[in-house]
Amino acid sequence: MSELKLQSVKKSFGVTTVLQGVTTSFSSGTVTAIVGDNGAGKSTLCKTIAGVYHPDSGKISLDDLSLTHLSPHETREAGIEMIYQDLALAKQHDVVSNLYFGREKTRWPGWLDRKTMSAQSRVVLEQMGIKLPSLRTPIGLLSGGQQQAVAIARALLFSPTVLIMDEPTAALAAREIEHILDLIKKLKERGLIVILISHRLNDVFAVSDRIIALRSGSIVADNLVQETSMQDVVAQIMIA
Repeated sequence: MSELKLQSVKKSFGVTTVLQGVTTSFSSGTVTAIVGDNGAGKSTLCKTIAGVYHPDSGKISLDDLSLTHLSPHETREAGIEMIYQDLALAKQHDVVSNLYFGREKTRWPGWLDRKTMSAQSRVVLEQMGIKLPSLRTPIGLLSGGQQQAVAIARALLFSPTVLIMDEPTAALAAREIEHILDLIKKLKERGLIVILISHRLNDVFAVSDRIIALRSGSIVADNLVQETSMQDVVAQIMIA
């Protein structure tokens, strides 16, 4: 069992305070949704965990490892993966190239080990039940849901402990949303710490174990899903 902890995390940009001393924790095998209105601090909180931003004060740790001042590369090495809303996929390149982008395997300097990358890509896609036309299909020719699935598979290739997902079901068709929600459930079954940012409360209640509501950079509610309701959550995130 792993635990991700945040202690009194603060972050400001100029005179604007975005995170106001956030203290919370996340455990293996759970999906925690972070909800809130625009500007509540959701993305900033998750980017701070991922090393994109460094907190002005406070501590972030994964088990016994401090993440507080690590770079994005170092946090990934520590087991933190974040899937951004824009997915950061190279749409002119094929599936395998995107899965290994920036972390390609080589046989010797200057030569990519395409065979190994393709074989390992098939394994992770099959494990997650992700069906694609071909590993050689350019990403730009895949549907939105398929592209999101590739982004999830890319994160899983490197055996993360924590997976942060920013609005994974935004702008998807209903059938694709169901597929992504099923993938999130599988991530939980694999024992990952899953952190989900979403405005779609139906999706949040479908897959989450716990819901953290942020308002103006502070946690205003932290409840198990079975102990709250959609009406309660809407009331919590609304600006008074």
